[in-house]
Amino acid sequence: MTGGPWFAVFPDSEAAAGVARKVCPRPVDVVRYPSGRPWLLGEWPVGDVVVAEAGSSLLALIGRCPVNAEELALRLRGMRELGDTEQTEQVVAGLPGSFHVVVSAGGRLRVRGTASAVRRVFHAESDGVTVAASRADALAHAVGAVMDEEQLALHLLSSPPSYPFGEHRSLWRGVQAVRPGHALLIGPDGRATVRPWWEPPEPDLSLAEGAENVRRALSLAVSSCTANRTGNHTANRTVISADLSGGLDSTTLCFLAARGPARLITFHWASLDPGNDDTAWARKAAALLPDAEHVAPEPSDATLWFSGLGDVPTATDEPGLWARDSARLLLLARLMTRHGSRLHLTGGGGDELFGFLPPYLHAHVRSRSLSALRQVNRTRVMQRWPLRPLLAELSDRTTFADWLATTARRITDPALPARPRTGRVPSTAWEVMPQVPPWARAEAVDAARTLLREASSGTHEPLAAQRGQHAALSAARTCGRAFRVTEQVTAALGLPSAAPYLDDNVLEAALSVRITERGALDRCKPLLTTAVHPDVPGELLARSTKGEYTADFHQALHRNKAALNRLVDDSHLARAGLVDTAVLRAHLAKPGLPPEAMRALDNTVACEMWLRGCSAAKGRSAAKGAP
Repeated sequence: MTGGPWFAVFPDSEAAAGVARKVCPRPVDVVRYPSGRPWLLGEWPVGDVVVAEAGSSLLALIGRCPVNAEELALRLRGMRELGDTEQTEQVVAGLPGSFHVVVSAGGRLRVRGTASAVRRVFHAESDGVTVAASRADALAHAVGAVMDEEQLALHLLSSPPSYPFGEHRSLWRGVQAVRPGHALLIGPDGRATVRPWWEPPEPDLSLAEGAENVRRALSLAVSSCTANRTGNHTANRTVISADLSGGLDSTTLCFLAARGPARLITFHWASLDPGNDDTAWARKAAALLPDAEHVAPEPSDATLWFSGLGDVPTATDEPGLWARDSARLLLLARLMTRHGSRLHLTGGGGDELFGFLPPYLHAHVRSRSLSALRQVNRTRVMQRWPLRPLLAELSDRTTFADWLATTARRITDPALPARPRTGRVPSTAWEVMPQVPPWARAEAVDAARTLLREASSGTHEPLAAQRGQHAALSAARTCGRAFRVTEQVTAALGLPSAAPYLDDNVLEAALSVRITERGALDRCKPLLTTAVHPDVPGELLARSTKGEYTADFHQALHRNKAALNRLVDDSHLARAGLVDTAVLRAHLAKPGLPPEAMRALDNTVACEMWLRGCSAAKGRSAAKGAP
């Protein structure tokens, strides 16, 4: 059905048992109620589901968490009977990792994912029964939901689209999404409601206070990855793998993982650009990790971006930029599983939580801190920002709703550069303004514009009152959604992945620090470097450069132009009326694409490959007799 781990949750009733047989007619993993009816049904790795029981209450953690069934049962019994499922958060408070929480108590169900959007919840109604699931495509196939092409049009602008899009609606009509940080409640009468269980913290801690919290949370997050989760303590030493790009985020994870009980394999992709110093920094880090094994395949045309499109035989429940990395993901999974890795760590979320975001400038000028204002002025001089446009950005008081309305009007404007050039003032808007690609058909433009307008006139409030805090959480959740679908691919290929920076405890610890301190303009990722200074060699923390991959993109485009044109010749997006293949083909024929067009091409390829994956999955399900 989905090609990777997933689960569905059912009420304890005869009607729900009948729906369960429709959702998954073939034998799969199952956890049953005392009545014998299915409570949890799906496919998951050994050790991924931990269940505790106290009286008539059932509690399950699904995902990565080092707690075992006995420890969880002790926590559950400490709360006595969970007459109110809202008490669940007290039971799981402080547990590290990344996991769904499912509870059944007093005839009620409560299901929630993570605040970071790495783990999500969807629900749909079938034969009068509300069913929850971790994947939208599993529900869509079961209830016969049709695709929502208006929602897909938004993915042409950005895949995944940023807040508020995709938070309430999935890509299938009739399959609803639960917002990250919210829980789905199903009452005894079958009625479904959604309530918040998490709110972003106030960013009021100093850098010193926050760094200690980040260090503790990140260490526990990585420890949850290196722990033996099979329950077999006589087994050989656990093996995990981790990206070692040369950047601060992945380097930090490698040093934290090296302290754990698992054997560590690091993996590095070298750039084709000799001016990219990522490989030099990765080699420095590897030399300081003598007990780890280091794998770095030679660059080749076979693993360029856009190579191997269509070679990954799995479907995801929304498009993702992983599509351009198809060949790389296949090779990564093959090499790491050959070395015995059971889990692969990636640095996703590090930039979003610890790097500088332009909306932070709002906090700097409103902090009444002389030091913060001096930082802004020094940066203005170094970057040659014109004073008048900078003052306009800093004094902007546009509301989030007004920003959405403006975006609706301007989605066909020329796209801004991915990275502001020297002399160009960065936008301090609530979000990065998305633009439709030049090859989008009028129908796609109209659909995206309509959804933006509806959002601007609706009840969508920003994720936080401070623009910088909103931007950080929104960016982290967008990254969480992107990682989520990539992990669906790698897990289906036999290599589950983890993004410890996106564990909720790390997210909360990072967001608790004052924006002016975590987003200081005169240091690179000051919160992270302060937090991990005791664990990562100082010479590696001193890096101030960032690898540039434009040359890799152009080389990939040149080498794979024929494959991309074949994709255009048989475009599923064109059949859906969303892209104009003549315009797209004309852009591919150009000798070079600017960075803005590169982003647009990435999103288009992601949507194209997702549509093809959906068609292939539907065909496989039909052949096997599944819905």
